Amino acid sequence: MEPLWPYATPGIPDRFFEQLPGIPMSQREVRLAILSALRLGPKAVLWDIGAGTGTITVEAALLCPQGSIVAVERDEDVATLIKNNCQRFEISNVDVVVGNAPDCFDSLPHTPDSILVEGGRDLKPLLTDAWHKLASHGRLVVTAGNFQSLYAISESFADLQVRNIEVVQTGGSRLETRGSNQVLKPIVPIFILSGEKF
Repeated sequence: MEPLWPYATPGIPDRFFEQLPGIPMSQREVRLAILSALRLGPKAVLWDIGAGTGTITVEAALLCPQGSIVAVERDEDVATLIKNNCQRFEISNVDVVVGNAPDCFDSLPHTPDSILVEGGRDLKPLLTDAWHKLASHGRLVVTAGNFQSLYAISESFADLQVRNIEVVQTGGSRLETRGSNQVLKPIVPIFILSGEKF
């Protein structure tokens, strides 16, 4: 039986993922920008903090079949959703951890080469703890959906002396059919901040 996504390229259409009402999902175009910022090697270890639907987890696991992906989610139902999506794509290199970040960091497997933080509350202490767990020369990638989060992340990056900082705001539109018409639906913009630890 052919795999659900038989391609080497990332960018799985959103409809391929199982979803739950009210659980946010990174849209395909946003996912591509995040994956680019992570710069994952074939044996990368990624911690996906606040993994939500698990779209980044799945794409990263497919890109790094020899790597290890740790998806952290505090809600058990959402963690089950991530596991279901991993099963849909026949992925075996993912550990799904139910826990609150950063409290669960000491129990997570592997030292991460990259850490992705997808939003969250109390970002400053979370980013500080994530930074201390990150391997030397590792990458920290954080998303922000509002200016308050953007400000907190920017301050944290300065305090932590993150190097080679990059900031991207996603945008654009998708073609969508509504009735007999085709319209362009805007992609929800987010900020993606990334940098390196030396």
